[in-house]
Amino acid sequence: YSGYDALVEAFVSREIDVAWNGPLSYVKIQRLLDVPSRVLVMRDEDVDFTTHFISQAGSDISSIKKLKGKRFAFGSRGSIQTGLLAYHFLKEAGINPTQDLSDYSFFDDRTGDTRRDEVDVFERVMDGEYDAGAISASTLLRLELDGVDVHERIQKFWDSPAYSHCCFTGQSDMDEEVSQMFTDALVKMEYSDPLGKEILDGEGCKAFVPGITTGWEILEVAAEQEGLI
Repeated sequence: YSGYDALVEAFVSREIDVAWNGPLSYVKIQRLLDVPSRVLVMRDEDVDFTTHFISQAGSDISSIKKLKGKRFAFGSRGSIQTGLLAYHFLKEAGINPTQDLSDYSFFDDRTGDTRRDEVDVFERVMDGEYDAGAISASTLLRLELDGVDVHERIQKFWDSPAYSHCCFTGQSDMDEEVSQMFTDALVKMEYSDPLGKEILDGEGCKAFVPGITTGWEILEVAAEQEGLI
């Protein structure tokens, strides 16, 4: 499909039985259906996903309130964790980016190469171009695994509530046996198995886990406020 909106339309019209959803497309699907879809499988990192706000190590920015008059770097506009939700979290904490920050930008607005948007945030905060920025816990972990001395370079001064991210959904009337087979096939993959590792690495996770139906409430509120749903 050309994008998640096309996927949402295909799932709701029952053109497809199973869909791999980004968090916003999952929320859209659930709102369009009379009977909620099944959440079949998620990656381990999609459960209890978190966004962090970071500043340079040693910075006096120790809380969101201290962001007034500062420069803030978001991830991509299309990013749930470092775009939409990061913007929402600031507003909920009393910081209106358009009024209270001296400058802010999304990755899409900044010049540079095609590095992942969250790595771009990390580097620009670390180099002092921005006073603070938004990054996900999963990206910080990957930077650490890549040998970056994260805690020597930046400090986390705010952690978001945990929320759910991507998921495989199935139609509500999907055959129970087929549904369980699909879930089992992914959940039983092991990172210690070479083939399993290759598949899991491709998805940026260490395991698939059975899906849950909670954790998207924060996103739904943010999307409503921004007129996305």
